[in-house]
Amino acid sequence: MNSCQKLCCPILLATLFFICSCCQVHRTSEQCDQCKDLRQHISLDRDWRFHLGDFPTVDAVIAPTFDDQSWRSIDVPHDYVLDGTYTHSADRSHAYLPVQVAWYRKQLNIPASAQGKVIRLDFDGVYRDCQVWLNGKPLGQHKSGFTPFSYDITSTAKIGEDNILTVRVDPRQFEGWWYEGGGIYRHVWLTILSPVHLHQWGTYVTAEVPNGNQGASDTANLTIQTTLDNHGAACQVVSQIIDPHGRSVHTERSDVSASEQVVQHITLTQPALWSLQTPQLYSLRTTLVQDGNAVDCTTTSFGIRTIHFDVNQGFFLNGKRVEIQGVACHQDFPAVGIAVPDSLEPWRVQQLQKAGANGWRTAHDMTNESVLDACDRMGMLVMDENRHFGDTYRHHAQAGTTADDLSDLATMIQRDRNHPSVIMWSMCNEEGLQGKAEGPHILRAMMDVVHRYDKTRPITSAINARPTDPVYRDGHDASIEDILGVNYNNNSFDTIHHLRPDKPMFGSEDCNEKTTRGSYTNDRAAGMSSAYNLSEKPWQAIADRAFIAGAYLWTGFDYKGEPNPYGWPDVSNNTGILDCCGFPKDKFFYFQSCWTTKPMVHILPSTWNWPSNSKPIRVIAFSNAKRVELFLNGKSLGSQDVPHNGHAEWQVKYEPGKLEAKAFNDGQQVATDVQETTGPASQIILSPARTKLSAGKEDTVVVAVSILDEQGRIVPNSSNRVTFAVTGGAKILGVANGNPADHDPDRADQRNAFHGRCIVVLQATNQAGPVTLTATADGLSTATTQFKVSSH
Repeated sequence: MNSCQKLCCPILLATLFFICSCCQVHRTSEQCDQCKDLRQHISLDRDWRFHLGDFPTVDAVIAPTFDDQSWRSIDVPHDYVLDGTYTHSADRSHAYLPVQVAWYRKQLNIPASAQGKVIRLDFDGVYRDCQVWLNGKPLGQHKSGFTPFSYDITSTAKIGEDNILTVRVDPRQFEGWWYEGGGIYRHVWLTILSPVHLHQWGTYVTAEVPNGNQGASDTANLTIQTTLDNHGAACQVVSQIIDPHGRSVHTERSDVSASEQVVQHITLTQPALWSLQTPQLYSLRTTLVQDGNAVDCTTTSFGIRTIHFDVNQGFFLNGKRVEIQGVACHQDFPAVGIAVPDSLEPWRVQQLQKAGANGWRTAHDMTNESVLDACDRMGMLVMDENRHFGDTYRHHAQAGTTADDLSDLATMIQRDRNHPSVIMWSMCNEEGLQGKAEGPHILRAMMDVVHRYDKTRPITSAINARPTDPVYRDGHDASIEDILGVNYNNNSFDTIHHLRPDKPMFGSEDCNEKTTRGSYTNDRAAGMSSAYNLSEKPWQAIADRAFIAGAYLWTGFDYKGEPNPYGWPDVSNNTGILDCCGFPKDKFFYFQSCWTTKPMVHILPSTWNWPSNSKPIRVIAFSNAKRVELFLNGKSLGSQDVPHNGHAEWQVKYEPGKLEAKAFNDGQQVATDVQETTGPASQIILSPARTKLSAGKEDTVVVAVSILDEQGRIVPNSSNRVTFAVTGGAKILGVANGNPADHDPDRADQRNAFHGRCIVVLQATNQAGPVTLTATADGLSTATTQFKVSSH
């Protein structure tokens, strides 16, 4: 039985894992002292020069003697498209922001200690089609805006001297149909290595738990594959396993002679399993020893778990059925665009988990690895998605597209195969060629690339097609991939399951309702979408079928670009369960009622400020309790049973005061929610996600801003303009308010509130000590909050 056959129904995938190597991937884990001594991994994020616009010729700009002192001084990660002005004539899908070529230059000192070493430049992501020069000599061109890339500069760099690094960026050809930004938007590194060293992404751990699909956890059989750049030199690979409590539990040594790969097998007893509730992570410390001396070292964290997709019963993790309650997310965020600081990703995961979400789809591209790190540590199920179907950089593959290169896909698998949170590889999203004769040829070639680097996870794609489409026939894409991802088509789940009874199914994209936070009528001119647009039927169709493994909703957060359902004046999408700032919409609480067990109840609308002559108001209660009773100014308006994955509903004649919903289980009150008629705005409240930051590490925090009346209640119709100022070791990155039709710049120190809320995003600088953030608005009392920036 070959590897493809082993993945057929039921699909049983033995555990794999690891997250990121601190030395190789450099995200959230720190290098051990030994690793720091053996390889240098130097951040190049600081002190770049930036120029917006192109030049007639490149020769002058790439010359080391070129005078760039008039260029802007910036740090990367950096998204320069965000600085543009919204204009109706610009591309709608990309948020009506203009896009043009830009240049970056940096003075780079190569330390004398690099003499005799291998020197590498690592770019985590540049959007897009960038050209790179060092000291006027071309290093190469990288078209993809989503994959990392590296250049060996050993023979080009001037050791012990200043070097000039030049990068030209051209984002004018879009790869997708949403806001993709532009610039060096992920980290840049200088990596200095011994001539004998571990290959980039060269450690790979898989783990098989015997009978893990039955819930067993007595032992775990680890396979460690280590790839070296040793050019035939003899050395020793030392692999040390460290458990989640920091204790060394096993060390394995292998001699290597004239080989570039070594495979080791280790058995652990009573392993700590990675799960959603206890996402426990081990560490693998890999050391290369040559002539008795350690010459290279990396540390890799990994998890041990068993995943299994069944055609009739859905998804299982460590032998227990788990409903995938996921969301799809684009990578942009207010104030930073696509240049999202690593420290914001755990906060974004946390906001989603408050709704009960347990999954993240990387839509529709190779995400920042800090997202996967956060999902590993916090317990999320990731649908890891490739950008392009075949060899193309168009937003969709055209007839005649080849599948001969696929190097971007290979990069994604090698970088991400070590994350326990990743449970599937998605090859594409809604590609027209999937149902054509070329589709199977491209998909098979892509699957071959995936299997070259990882055989432990199923391969899927996101298909939006009716049952009559050829894509479901034998020999076409749905019959070739391991699990079937269905976009929408909820009314056809049963038919598709009948057509492809050999394939496990899940909702790869669903529940695409357009709502704007705080809005209760559809207003095309203003760009607002009513909260009442929510339909419960899509999720009910998923939850009611055991053979559907769950779904990834469209979307977790509103995102810039692809304004939906309207175009201008909207510049962002309205599909999130949270707005772009991370504030919950009413639909957030519907899914919370479906996905969580802690008793809750939520009233829609989230306001009780209405004109006195209002028509009867439709009041909805979302709750995971059995029954809800509604009160207006202390008078009961009746109680109702709450249908499974449904809601209770009343028609209420408006009168000012207090609207209250009480939730009951078996006669016992378990939760309550209140909406009150508020007075005028009088004060500002600042609510930071946390108050302790780290200096010099780009540590970033979101501060929620609320406009309150004298009684401390959010004033839902307030739109006061709030101005921010900061003192101490932090800076304001920008502001936002969740209004899809707001055309104010994100990179600013002031913003109008939208339905009583906005955010300001702060980032620590190199200066340790106290930080004070102040918020002011005309007619409102001033608000301040304190932070502590630590050097450790």
